[in-house]
Amino acid sequence: MQLDQSNNASPEPSEVVSRYLEAIYYMWSEKEPLRSSRLADWLGVSRPTVAVGLRRMARDGLVQMNGRKEIELTAGGMRSAESIVRRHRIMERWLTDGLGLDWVTADQEAARLEHAVSDVVEQRLYEVLGRPATCPHGNPIPGYSEPVAGETRLSSLRAGSRATVTRVSEVAEREAPLLLAYLHQRDLTPGREVVVLEVDEVGKTSRVRVADRDVTLSHDTASKVWAVTAKQAEWLPVIDVFGARRAFPNAMTTTTKLDRLR
Repeated sequence: MQLDQSNNASPEPSEVVSRYLEAIYYMWSEKEPLRSSRLADWLGVSRPTVAVGLRRMARDGLVQMNGRKEIELTAGGMRSAESIVRRHRIMERWLTDGLGLDWVTADQEAARLEHAVSDVVEQRLYEVLGRPATCPHGNPIPGYSEPVAGETRLSSLRAGSRATVTRVSEVAEREAPLLLAYLHQRDLTPGREVVVLEVDEVGKTSRVRVADRDVTLSHDTASKVWAVTAKQAEWLPVIDVFGARRAFPNAMTTTTKLDRLR
């Protein structure tokens, strides 16, 4: 697939405007409320600074405010944002797949390089990389793939649920790079199958099994992982234990049925 980048062409946005567009796009894709206060937190700038920036972007036809005082990308703003995000994610793939960098370093380097890459180089990289559908941690490359239907946050799954990781949130990538590394090191990566063993509503944690080991995640961390669910694992009866929903494998058949998950 080759994108037609000649139609509806518009001047390349400045680096500052690109940061705003990219952040708004990420918040939108994470289904977060698009409020200026949240955007200020995301970008690490003051609210008055964001207000000025949004006014300029509205003047340029990139954003508008809806009746709930939330930011919306216009059609032109969405095209510009998708172009920026597409370039960033293709660069990430090259840096991880081609140069062997880890997720965190690749994201940081992609942010530095993306503004210097032309449409020609972007398209050539995409072809050389084998036309990837997503960034290294599963987020779809705009124009080449769509979000996975029916995906949900890992934090919303109950004990006994089995799911396949689809992507790691851009929130983790941008606001908590150490968290991105933490998830990568624990194999919570796209394509991995996980089983939710326990959900502690009091302690706000979820214990999951992934790649033959148990990992305990805070609900906040688990909310940064998106997955698609399978039916509840039949070998995991779920009971309440001191307010926590906990799944218990049958002791006599645990090994056999765990092997089935590998």
